[in-house]
Amino acid sequence: MHDFKRLKVWQVSIDLAGDVHRATFRFPRSDRGALASQLRKAMDSIPANIAEGCGIGSRKETIRFLKCASRSASEVENHLIMADRLRYLHPKQSVQYLDTIGSIQRMLVALIDGLPDDPE
Repeated sequence: MHDFKRLKVWQVSIDLAGDVHRATFRFPRSDRGALASQLRKAMDSIPANIAEGCGIGSRKETIRFLKCASRSASEVENHLIMADRLRYLHPKQSVQYLDTIGSIQRMLVALIDGLPDDPE
């Protein structure tokens, strides 16, 4: 495909991953790292799958990895909602993160839909 670092969706997701990592370090000790760890793993999976998908030659395989990134984005959304309900995140921070993950999901759909067919 092309250089994943030039994709807006990768840039936004890698930035959000850093923000989410920093935020989880402030989760209460009572969490014992459970939700924080799941949130970090799912968040890290988004830009990683985008990068891996871009390194593959076939459209079918690229789409497979981009769909993995999309599934991880849904998982992140779930974990962010839980963190918000548990009041682990500041309400403004929660809204910002949820808005960004929604944007990432829309960008992934657009990227998948816009991929050219494989040459015959």
